[in-house]
Amino acid sequence: MDFGSLLEIVGDEPVFETGLLLSGDVSPSDVRRQLSRWTSAGWLHQLRRGVYALAPPYQKAKPHPFLVANVMVRGSYVSLQSALAYHGMIPEHTPLVTSVSTGRTRRWETVLGAYEYRHLKVEWLHGYQLLEVAHRQSAFVALPEKALLDLIYLQPGGDSPEYLAELRLQGLQRLNLDSLGRLVGESGRPKLRRAARHIHSLARAEANEVEGL
Repeated sequence: MDFGSLLEIVGDEPVFETGLLLSGDVSPSDVRRQLSRWTSAGWLHQLRRGVYALAPPYQKAKPHPFLVANVMVRGSYVSLQSALAYHGMIPEHTPLVTSVSTGRTRRWETVLGAYEYRHLKVEWLHGYQLLEVAHRQSAFVALPEKALLDLIYLQPGGDSPEYLAELRLQGLQRLNLDSLGRLVGESGRPKLRRAARHIHSLARAEANEVEGL
């Protein structure tokens, strides 16, 4: 395979996996050697084993960090601080993209940014949606209620008023409190019930403040 053939196959893909190149009568070892050469030449970015992105000027579209996060770990979704910032629930933060999956907790530093994955039990892996995060790029992102509960669930002391205050939560009047309550009930965790009560009171106070403006 030459580089022109690679561009014909993946030229429109912001991020691609090695498996996309291994169909038909090709040698997997030859493909991997070529990918390694092109990475060394600066034509490709290797994000992790088996996951690549075209480098400029061959890159047609800049990969959105959330799409990259989904592809880096299949079966994950963007949550925690990244999802909360995306939904406007906390101020913008550092380029670290936070996701959850059923795999082990891990982190990658890449040329496209840093990506962190926190472990969730399989029964808690829900409450996300597929969103168009950039032109022709979609990613799985937690609903704002679920992103907030994921963070509280995983953070020691996350149910404390002090920790919630540290997050500088905002726009809470836009939360679906019925959805929040349902998710808390499904979890059966006292920690989340305590946090939900405090979030309800904060949301009511914020809504009253907005109405009074």
